[in-house]
Amino acid sequence: MAVKHTPTGIVHSGKKGGSTGCGFNTKESSGHWVSTSSKITCDKNGCKN
Repeated sequence: MAVKHTPTGIVHSGKKGGSTGCGFNTKESSGHWVSTSSKITCDKNGCKN
């Protein structure tokens, strides 16, 4: 599963209502996160691999 951070357009590994692979908490500013099936574009450790 992947989530997109709408203000930046970056797609992270993880799910809405939890945390991303690189450590962002998707519960904070939850309106900025949407579930997606797009390719992960975050290059931080935890998301990219």
